[in-house]
Formats: sequence, C-alpha cells, structure tokens
Amino acid sequence: MCIGIPMQVLEANEQIARCVAGDDSACEAPHDVDVTLIDPVQAGDWVLVFLGAARRALEETEALLIRDALRAMTSAASEGSIDSGYFPDLEQGEPRLPPHLEAARKAGAATG
Repeated sequence: MCIGIPMQVLEANEQIARCVAGDDSACEAPHDVDVTLIDPVQAGDWVLVFLGAARRALEETEALLIRDALRAMTSAASEGSIDSGYFPDLEQGEPRLPPHLEAARKAGAATG
C-alpha cells in the first residue's frame, strides 16, 4: 500500500520542488519532489506526494486534514488508540455515509 504525504513547497522549478511535510514526521527534512506530473507549483503550495512524486495539488485545508488523518493512524499503530481532535467532523455527531453509499445501502435494504 502506498500512502500519500501532504507536503508544502518551499521552492520549485518546472521539474523539482523542494518540499517539507511541516510536522514531526520522518519527512521533517526538506525533500526534492518530482512535480512533472502536475501543473506548475510555487512556494507555499501544497502537493500530495507518493514515492517522491507529486500526484496532485492540494488546498491547504485538505492537506491539513490528510496530515491529521496520518497522525491518527500513527497514533493508533503505536499507542493502540486515537486521541480526540484528529477527526472533528466525525466527533461532532454520528458518522454518516457519503450520499452515494447511503443510496446503495438503502437500495440493498429495500431488496432484502
């Protein structure tokens, strides 16, 4: 399984961007990331990186949500539990299925 890491661009040219994850992960030091698969980026942009290559640009909000989810996975793997605060959208109430899955669930329940 390959996990994408959200990284922020420090500087970039047409082929390589110097990026940092900006947290306390193993990706703390700047890394050279191949950006030839996406539209041009500039300092301050966020990208989703798989195996050293940016696969798509991210809005900062989405990048931080992904980073929090990765922190939660790390916490669960190392400590066996997840502290609150990692998934505020789920902590505010009952989890809900996305609309397309809820429709499929209802269709399946209707057919028995």
